Amino acid sequence: MSIETWDEVRTAYQVARVGTVSGAAEVLGVHHATVIRHIDALETQLGVKLFQRHARGYTATEAGQDLLQVARATDDQFAQLAGRLRGQGEGMSGPLVVTYLDELSPMMTPALVRFRARHPDLLVRAITGARVFRLEYGEAHLAVRAGAAPQEPDNVVQPLGALQVGLFAATAYLDRRGRPRTDADLAAHDFIGPETPENRAPFYQWLARSIPPERVCFRARESRVLADAVRAGAGLGFVSLASAAQMDGVEAVMPPREAWAPRLWLVTHVDLHRSAKVQALLGFLKEEAKSWP
Repeated sequence: MSIETWDEVRTAYQVARVGTVSGAAEVLGVHHATVIRHIDALETQLGVKLFQRHARGYTATEAGQDLLQVARATDDQFAQLAGRLRGQGEGMSGPLVVTYLDELSPMMTPALVRFRARHPDLLVRAITGARVFRLEYGEAHLAVRAGAAPQEPDNVVQPLGALQVGLFAATAYLDRRGRPRTDADLAAHDFIGPETPENRAPFYQWLARSIPPERVCFRARESRVLADAVRAGAGLGFVSLASAAQMDGVEAVMPPREAWAPRLWLVTHVDLHRSAKVQALLGFLKEEAKSWP
C-alpha cells in the first residue's frame, strides 16, 4: 500500500466512523473537497462502492465495512506503536501514566507524589477506576491491578502484596444496632455492597455467600460512594485499612481476613518495562508497599 493509498483509506475510515464528509474533514484537518476526492479515488481503484450517499451523510456499504475493519486494525496498530515509542528514551522526564483502583488511592497517590518529588521533571498522570487500560496500546506506563494475576500477552506481571480489607461501620450505627461479635451475629445487620452481586472482589464474593441478598440494603458502583455509605451509617461495609484510617466516626467490626484480601499486581508492557522511569517506579513502589497496611 502506497502512502497515497493509505491517506485515502484513512479518509474512508474517518468518513465511516463519523458519518459525514464535513466531520471527517474536521478530524483530518483537510478541506471537505479533499475527503470527497479521496473517497472517489479509492472507489475507482477498488472498483466497488464503499458508501451510500444520502441527505444525512455517508453510510458504509458491505465492502465499506470490510475496508473499515482493515483500516481500524491498522489505525490501532499505529496508535499502539506510537504509545510504545513515546515511552522509550525519555529518561526520568516527560509523562508517566499510572492506573489503579480507587481503593488504592490512599496508598498509591501519596507514593506517586513522593516519587515525583525525587524526579521533578516527570509529569505524573494518575488514572483511577475499574476500567482495564490497554498497556499494549500505550494507554498507561504501569497499572496496579487487583485479583487474579493478569494474563494478557506481552505484559510483565509482578506481585505487590495484597490489599488488606476489614469490615467497618459507623460508631453511630453500632451504638444503635449493636456490635456483632461472631459471624452468626451478622445476620441481624444491614450491609453495604456492590451494585452487582457478581462482583469478583474476594470480600464481596464472601458477602454473597454468607449474607442473604435482602440484607444488603445499600448498593453502589463506586468505592468512594460505598465508603461514604459506611461513614453515614447505612450498615456494615468493607473498607481497606488505608481508607479506614482516613475516616472519622468509623470503627472496625471484624479485622482483615486472608480470604478477603485481593492480591495486587504491578503490570507493565514488555516494550516499556525496561525504560528508566518505569524501572525506577517499579522499584519505588515495591519499597513503599512494605509499609502499607
